Amino acid sequence: MTELKESSQRVKQAIGKLGFNIEVMQMDKSTRTADEAAEAVGCSTAQIVKSLVFQGKNSKAPYMVLVSGVNRVDVGRLESLVGEPVTMAPPEFVRQVTGFAIGGVPPAGHNQEISTFIDQNLLEHDVVWAAAGTPSSMFAIKSADLVALTRGRPAEIKA
Repeated sequence: MTELKESSQRVKQAIGKLGFNIEVMQMDKSTRTADEAAEAVGCSTAQIVKSLVFQGKNSKAPYMVLVSGVNRVDVGRLESLVGEPVTMAPPEFVRQVTGFAIGGVPPAGHNQEISTFIDQNLLEHDVVWAAAGTPSSMFAIKSADLVALTRGRPAEIKA
């Protein structure tokens, strides 16, 4: 592990302000994909939190889906939950609303409030691992704390 980058320090501070004490780990290798992240931290891919940002086609509102590393999002289910058609958000929109680039988007500590939905499969694990602001930083969190941290809504969202 190496010294934390500025964006990972921002994540740690933002989550700390929300009352959670996390340890951010800066890895020596990429954690950009769920498989890379699982290998880097020594857990199963199912314990990796993928933070995906969608955009409402009508409202242009951001929606975050936190999904298990082994699952894909059922877009139709997400559209039913949010009440409008959605599309994957473009990289510049993701950076604007979260403050982070794709590949390192954390589940919290964003530039603005984002409606969040959590894959119920993540809640089957005591501890899950999420991105911490860069494509090589991660943090562990209890799955119940992930719900509290993000104020996310657990949902049957996997494809």
